[in-house]
Amino acid sequence: MSRLTLRRAPGRPLERLTAGRSTRAARPARPVRLLAATAAATVLALTASGCVTVHGELALMPPATQAEAAQALADFTTAYNRADKAHDPALDAGRVTGPLGEINQAGLRARAVTSPGGNPNHRPLELSDARFVLPKKAGWPRWFLADTDPNLDTDEGAGDQRWLVVFVRNGPQQLWEAAHLVILGPSQVPEFAEEDGYAVPVAADTDTLAVAPEELGKEYVAYLKDGQPGPYAEGPHTTLLREQREKGAKRPGLATQYLDRVADEGDFAPLGLRTKDGSAFVFFATRFFERQTAAPGYRPKVDPDIKALLTGEVKNTVTKEWVSNQAVLVKPAGTDRDGVTIKARLQGVVGAQGS
Repeated sequence: MSRLTLRRAPGRPLERLTAGRSTRAARPARPVRLLAATAAATVLALTASGCVTVHGELALMPPATQAEAAQALADFTTAYNRADKAHDPALDAGRVTGPLGEINQAGLRARAVTSPGGNPNHRPLELSDARFVLPKKAGWPRWFLADTDPNLDTDEGAGDQRWLVVFVRNGPQQLWEAAHLVILGPSQVPEFAEEDGYAVPVAADTDTLAVAPEELGKEYVAYLKDGQPGPYAEGPHTTLLREQREKGAKRPGLATQYLDRVADEGDFAPLGLRTKDGSAFVFFATRFFERQTAAPGYRPKVDPDIKALLTGEVKNTVTKEWVSNQAVLVKPAGTDRDGVTIKARLQGVVGAQGS
């Protein structure tokens, strides 16, 4: 898993495959043999070009080459910059999906209303020093992690960042799309396990971890609802988040309620990688609703970016819909308490309803 700086890899033409010449020139080639040779050559050529894989649904395969992963990152960055500069969600809609896609698209729709002339403060995003973590797996979807250095941070001290972007592809004819994004300090990025030079994915229903990836959303939603001790360790995205919510709910003249939901369908499905210490680093998403109700005779204040996404009329209540994207470190099975630590979380408003 080497480090690469974004640049387009030079094209490499495929070698032409031809049938060998018969040593008996007088004997004409048999049509059946020619057909078989042509078919075999075609399959080999297509396989070499990455268009077709023999029994690809069953064979363990890397999701992409290093060059293909670099190209996917470059294509995402280009589309992201065009969309951010113009405040036009259509310009990167084909390069984002899942929780990141929903947050990105909603943000661009809002800013297209609040700043319709485009982004006057646009600064082109650059993601360099990319380390591609390629898990070998069978079937679709295929996915990989890009561990990158953004140009929007400071390169030393507490402000130094790594952007971890997960790319997903659901079929050979589809584009690579960025589904998850979290931001960590360089020392927080785990060391990933390898087998035969490739990363090791974690099954959603594995019983080798303190919590299976497919159960992470349900456990997180349950904790945020009742605060009962469970697998999640204390920290800013668990105990402190609940404290912040409780404090906000007690503001005079404004009652705030929260309702959390699991989000794990399609490109929101959790994705995990085995780490060298036997744990797993997993990306998963949740959705929550924040309802604010003002005292009689008053209306909740609505920020311009939220108002741009608003449907209905705010009389005394506004309900904001959020998507939250988490990256967690899950310890091996047998760890009953504090088996899951949330390392990073990125959230954004994706809709609002007035009543």
